[in-house]
Amino acid sequence: MHAPRRRPRRSILIAAVAAATLALGACAGPGAGEDPGAGGGELVWAIAGANLSAGHMDPQTSQLDSAASVQRGVLDSLVFQNPDGTFAPWLASGWVVSADGREYTFSLRDDVVFHDGTPFDAAAVKANLDRIADPATASAQAASMLGDDTYEGTTVIDPHTVVVRFSQPNAPFLQAASTAYLGMYSPATLEANAATLKAGGPGITVGSGPLIMSDYVPDQEIVYTRNDAYAWGPNGAEAPQFATLRVAIVPEPAVRTGMISSGEAQLASNITPNAVSTLDSAVTVDAKGVPGLPYSLFLNERYGVFADALVREAFSLAIDVDTAVKTIYFDQFQRAWSVLGPATPGYDASLEGTWAFDRERANALLDSAGWTQRDAQGYRTRDGERLSARWIAWTPVADEAAALANAVQSDLREVGFEIVRETLEPGAYNEQYGPKTFDITDWDFAGVDPDLLRAHLHSEGFQNASQVNDPELDSLLSDAVAESDPGARAALYRQVQQWNARHHAIVPLFVPSVITAVGPEVVGLSYDLYGRPLFFGVSLG
Repeated sequence: MHAPRRRPRRSILIAAVAAATLALGACAGPGAGEDPGAGGGELVWAIAGANLSAGHMDPQTSQLDSAASVQRGVLDSLVFQNPDGTFAPWLASGWVVSADGREYTFSLRDDVVFHDGTPFDAAAVKANLDRIADPATASAQAASMLGDDTYEGTTVIDPHTVVVRFSQPNAPFLQAASTAYLGMYSPATLEANAATLKAGGPGITVGSGPLIMSDYVPDQEIVYTRNDAYAWGPNGAEAPQFATLRVAIVPEPAVRTGMISSGEAQLASNITPNAVSTLDSAVTVDAKGVPGLPYSLFLNERYGVFADALVREAFSLAIDVDTAVKTIYFDQFQRAWSVLGPATPGYDASLEGTWAFDRERANALLDSAGWTQRDAQGYRTRDGERLSARWIAWTPVADEAAALANAVQSDLREVGFEIVRETLEPGAYNEQYGPKTFDITDWDFAGVDPDLLRAHLHSEGFQNASQVNDPELDSLLSDAVAESDPGARAALYRQVQQWNARHHAIVPLFVPSVITAVGPEVVGLSYDLYGRPLFFGVSLG
């Protein structure tokens, strides 16, 4: 039976709540007369997708993981990163890195065509990379991955040869070039739709990938159709065998779980740990540890009480991280010890077990910092001022994240430290995040290369929420970008991690996993190193 073209959000909610009574015949699936094995049918993928409609449909300008995830099927990359971390040709058939690490010369395929019929060539590479580097584009993550000010430009040698140049060696560039953040748009859409690429849509989000965006209803769904002409996938990968991919944007975790349980969706991402045990045994649950920065609390040391290193250290020691993570996440996530997760190259395992919950030590540190008096509510004071920090978070907030925040507030309350938490809509959040008028904020950040720490800890990093400004740390982060020897790079990143362990600018709490539920109909699904689904060759069995 055909699924409805657009299903209103209310009906999705009702369907999930009443999942136990749904007839499987009503689920989204192959259309009448369509044989999934013959390349027909529709795969429904339920995702959180929060804030995509707020100008986050363009991975070149948005750092949201969801932007890169949903647009991966549209935007091909120059190279592909294999599961073992090596690189394979994709849009580039080969590449040569100069001896000084400052130039990458790519030989390009000559058979690639964008969805609008224009050919992929060296000029397309230049148009995309120059657009990312242009300050007027207001790119953040992609510009950082491209090297920020070290990117000197792209030179077209001939239609199928291009040279990307940097002012210093750029060791992580190949990894960056493998991501959707540096994925390739048609130059025609870059020119014609420059003002609307962030909003996205059919005829706007135009790449060369195995999927073509054919419909988009903000905050409801994105529909992609198979690119039948696709013949340039990495490692011989082919277009999916299903006819359409319908991405249902469903911020409520329980609703996503209900959709996979009822058969309304065949794939659901960001399943919560407590929901795993409720899924039918026919559903495959894939939990992929996410490389990058663990879920962490960022302490703004240039705004309020966290200017004092003793207060930052006391804050980190006062949180019973092990108990909170174990209780709230049902052993699906592991406690974090560093600003890099264990799956990230350069992870410093020596930090494991080096800082543990110590309420007595936290109290002693706060006493030493002069917060020795107590007010009527039991909070510490100094010179009549309460020891208080304001934590801003943007909506939507998952139930588990709210529970973890409550645990942090409770633990800090025990040492007389008030934590005031505000959940804000994205616009209101950005009004405070921009000028850094907050004490604490929180997130995790997926990244395969440890260079992601430069965005968070360099004095000019675009996500330096802690407002760190340390010339020695800046030098370590810059040196690591220019270092081509893997062992030497890892040593530099170990120093960065140890700096944070002493400085407590970022307090890591847990290492997230991307938990994906896969229905029994889905055949051949794979994942990239970020844990995001890849639809090459996927069929509905």
